[in-house]
Amino acid sequence: MLWFHLVNLILYLCSMTSLKIALLALVVIACDSPKENNKASIAPMDDVVLNSFNLPSGFSMTTYAEVDNARSLALSPSGIVFVGNREEDKVYAIQDLDGDGKAEKKYTLASGLKMPNGVAYKDGDLYVAEISRILKFKDIEQNLDNPTYEIIYDKYPTDRHHGWKYIAFGPDGKLYVPVGAPCNICESDEIYASITRMNPDGSNVEIVAGGVRNTVGFDWNPATGNLWFTDNGRDMMGDNFPPCELNKLTEDKQHFGYPYCHGGDIADPEFGDKRHCNEFVKPQFNFKAHTAPLGMHFYEGDMFPKEYQGDIFVAQHRSWNRSSKIGYRIMRMHMENNRVVKGEVFIDGWLDDASQDVTGRPVDVIELEDGSLLISDDYAGVVYRLTYS
Repeated sequence: MLWFHLVNLILYLCSMTSLKIALLALVVIACDSPKENNKASIAPMDDVVLNSFNLPSGFSMTTYAEVDNARSLALSPSGIVFVGNREEDKVYAIQDLDGDGKAEKKYTLASGLKMPNGVAYKDGDLYVAEISRILKFKDIEQNLDNPTYEIIYDKYPTDRHHGWKYIAFGPDGKLYVPVGAPCNICESDEIYASITRMNPDGSNVEIVAGGVRNTVGFDWNPATGNLWFTDNGRDMMGDNFPPCELNKLTEDKQHFGYPYCHGGDIADPEFGDKRHCNEFVKPQFNFKAHTAPLGMHFYEGDMFPKEYQGDIFVAQHRSWNRSSKIGYRIMRMHMENNRVVKGEVFIDGWLDDASQDVTGRPVDVIELEDGSLLISDDYAGVVYRLTYS
């Protein structure tokens, strides 16, 4: 990981966007990994509490599986977990064969892909999002040993900057696919800084939300059907501005402010004079700047205490454009009547505030059938399982 820390240091010292983009591109190119067999056994792991984490009373976290650069997660009805990644070229499936809360099998479903960050499951098929393409692995549960895929859409932009994607199927049966801004801050074509959706066969692609700088996580409120999504705020405005956001889409074609307005009321120093903040949908909650909220999930299970029902768990990944680090934690958003009434740190410990040492970066959150949560960590290469007793 030495290259990663060196590049982060260079990025922090740089103020020129073009240089940052060039360096990031070099990092991505340098991340090719050796090929591996399609199916592998996961090394036995002790089912121990990870004592470095700060958890609320009654909760514990164990290692569910070890998966390099574990990013987005998706779940099949039989309990197979699919794992995308950004710094490698592979997509994985992991399987808990005996129901003991640990995955014993890992399958490599594909390699040679371009940032296959996004994974989604529907009607027996696995969908994978590369930078510019959406792939479909038909009848994936029956073909874990010999998976094949078809390309259902290949016309998304090819920009690597914010090009990795989170995908999920909505209550309407359509696949939702975001397209990040191709820059830190800029005006761009309508397809950028948007959330799109399509039919499962890749047809009828349309933009449903604009002004979304870079969302890498969303979920639908099970009580109302509204789409909620995280959004990462722009860089180069100092340690504490602008905030990252949690947003709610209530109708198609709503605009959420980027690049003109941030956090609901902060005019952008470069583009803010072109449009007023009052023109845009305001966030439901503003996270601290540079915390990089990614995956989020409305809790519906019955393992956790009743007061957690309907609350949102949000993975805050990490900062880089800041004098001291922030993020590296799971947030709990208390919900009442389809609105956030309070946001608080639920799990931390991946970052030592005093030493600034980092042991992990949470990315995504999904719920297993028993009500426990899985949390991916792309730095440690781990998928954790969170339970309550």
